[in-house]
Amino acid sequence: MFRTPFARATCAALLALAAVTASAQDNAKVLRMVPQTDLKILDPIWTTAFVTRDHGYMVYDTLFGVDVTGKPQPQMVDKYSASADAKVWNFTLRKGLVFHDGKPVTAADVVASINRWGKRDSLGQRMLAVMDKLEAVGDNAFRMTFKQPFGLVLEALSKPSGSPAFIMPKRVADTPADKQIDDYTGSGPYVFQKDQFRPGEKVVYLKHKGYVPRTDTPSGTAGGKHVYVDRVEWIILKDAQTQSNAITSGEVDMLSWMPPEHYSTLRTNPKLETVNPTFAGSYYLHLNHHIPPFDNPKIAKAAVLAVNQEALLRGQMVFRDLYRTCASIYPCGSPLATDKTGWFTGKPNFEEAKRLLKEAGYDGTPIVLMHPADFTLLNKLPPMMAQLLQQAGFKVDMQSMDWPTLLMRRAKKDPADKGGWNAFMTGWGGSDTLNPMFFAPLTGNGEKGWFGWNKDDKLEELKGEFAATTDPAARKKLAAQIQERALETGLFAPLGETNNLSVIRRGVVSGVLLAPVNVFWNIKKN
Repeated sequence: MFRTPFARATCAALLALAAVTASAQDNAKVLRMVPQTDLKILDPIWTTAFVTRDHGYMVYDTLFGVDVTGKPQPQMVDKYSASADAKVWNFTLRKGLVFHDGKPVTAADVVASINRWGKRDSLGQRMLAVMDKLEAVGDNAFRMTFKQPFGLVLEALSKPSGSPAFIMPKRVADTPADKQIDDYTGSGPYVFQKDQFRPGEKVVYLKHKGYVPRTDTPSGTAGGKHVYVDRVEWIILKDAQTQSNAITSGEVDMLSWMPPEHYSTLRTNPKLETVNPTFAGSYYLHLNHHIPPFDNPKIAKAAVLAVNQEALLRGQMVFRDLYRTCASIYPCGSPLATDKTGWFTGKPNFEEAKRLLKEAGYDGTPIVLMHPADFTLLNKLPPMMAQLLQQAGFKVDMQSMDWPTLLMRRAKKDPADKGGWNAFMTGWGGSDTLNPMFFAPLTGNGEKGWFGWNKDDKLEELKGEFAATTDPAARKKLAAQIQERALETGLFAPLGETNNLSVIRRGVVSGVLLAPVNVFWNIKKN
């Protein structure tokens, strides 16, 4: 099963490189960039996959962004106000906003977009649950009225990752939230070229000539989104060696995420430059709590007890300055980080795991661990995790597939032997894990929650208290309680932190912004 997708990926990489070489007369107005992985899902509300989120920031705009300090700032919004009791919020859109088809962005588009986003995003769900009315009050103004104060309005509308609240035309946003869109009209700085989209090979975006940037200095996902190239091509290269060769030879201008095993070579190449465009990220082991055996908390805890952060990070990231262990579910050193991690240390405890499995009556049915063989930043983790789980007493059926297939399969709630799954591993940015209300997997609302569909009323109660308060001390205390609850119940396992670098051609590419997520405006090519 491993050979087929790998061979397919290698063939696609060669075809993509051939395409680049064929158009070799470099155009200073064309930026060729290798994304972190292949792009196949184009609806950024339907999935939380980073590559789809990055695609979203190319095509769509948001009402608010966050600056480099993490503070929400108006983006599509010109002015806003809130009543003294924080129950009524009024917003006015800035002038000049147009979609790629030339039609103006209206309040009706915004209302429809928020409603669709709020049905899938965990923070959006919570905001809509306490909202009395969301309405347009004119062509370019809208109002939110809440049944009770909601202290996270700006945080929700500016949330940079997971599922950002991207604004779409009403005709698109009226698509049911559980169905993927097929019209990719946005109002963002780039226009997606559907007719040139070649999954597994190339994604093409053109500059949105009707886009009017803010006049503020670019900062994070906020400020002026200035575009200095006419065309951006995402070249899909799945193999780490092929990626390294392509940037070294100048066939591409940028690697969005550097393959860690080539760090030493790329860092010392005088023609290249490694840059740090995002905050540190984290790896996580995610379990499916909807079906056996991880619907049993004792068995889920046994899996978490198998984690060996140091071994997993060293195997995936290779170089010590690219990773660090961290048992907190929030980024270590961040405002809400806490060392109250209960029994979880990030070091394995196989004897305790075996005791829990025996006590829980684990019947030895193999657990299906999904392995994204084509994702260079993840593909070394699952084989190591499989060994650790086996040492803890599990039987493991590791199944290899490409990343887009994994993304589709993780949405299935079927038993593992009928197309479902039990576990997989992925990475999250610091902007995802900075706040418990941002972190998509930190849910206890069952089938309405993130993949894995954990059901935990106590966790939801704590999150509700967090959302209701604006007191920093109370939030910090609640964040610690939320962390302890998540780890105690074996919701997931943090695997440690990583520095995810980009690589650019020195003297050719400039203007890469530091932001919570990878963004591709402000970049110049000489």
